[in-house]
Amino acid sequence: MSQPHILIIEDELAQREVLSYNLSAEGYRVSSASDGEQGLLAVSEDAPDMIVLDWMLPHVSGIEVCRQLKSRTETRNIPIIMLSARSEEVDKVRGLETGADDYVAKPYTVAELMARVRTQLRRVRPSTVGQVLTFEDITLDGETHRVTRDNAELKLGPTEFRLLAMFMENPGRVWSRDLLLDRVWGRENYVDTRTVDVHIGRLRKILKSNGGTDPVRTVRGAGYALG
Repeated sequence: MSQPHILIIEDELAQREVLSYNLSAEGYRVSSASDGEQGLLAVSEDAPDMIVLDWMLPHVSGIEVCRQLKSRTETRNIPIIMLSARSEEVDKVRGLETGADDYVAKPYTVAELMARVRTQLRRVRPSTVGQVLTFEDITLDGETHRVTRDNAELKLGPTEFRLLAMFMENPGRVWSRDLLLDRVWGRENYVDTRTVDVHIGRLRKILKSNGGTDPVRTVRGAGYALG
């Protein structure tokens, strides 16, 4: 599965570099922006799984970036951890009321921030942090990479496993072929969209191998969904 993508929006170069280094060391794909305008543009060009956002930014403040992202349907579910030198309770409340999912006062320890990042990712990309996912009679263990259906173990290839994990993290959501390519194969890999259809076909065959129904739904002109 593609690495979780974390966007850092922070104007202080030293802070940006420390965050980038530590998040990359944890295995995440990291991108960064140095002000609010760049941050909003970065989200529109390559939507991240999570955002680490500084409150005090030039051009567009962190609070305004947060407000804009949380007001848009396509970005409102991206978790935002807000960083701020403002440690007063009223500031924390304001940040959270604007839509931030967590608020970390500076100075903070790297260990604390990494723990909070994992907590937010557990919510939006649970399979990447070893969580067990279930959908009807299908169970996927992100840590052991085992999949069972009706208690019978299924043998999935790596790509089929990543596809199923993505579907099970977001049951009911319709995924376009391009988005599946980006999230499952990775943005840096150039793969034809027809490849998605081939692997979806393999996944369906495996899921039905013990007589089960096909849980993967084709949405004409849009893509695929689980359930």
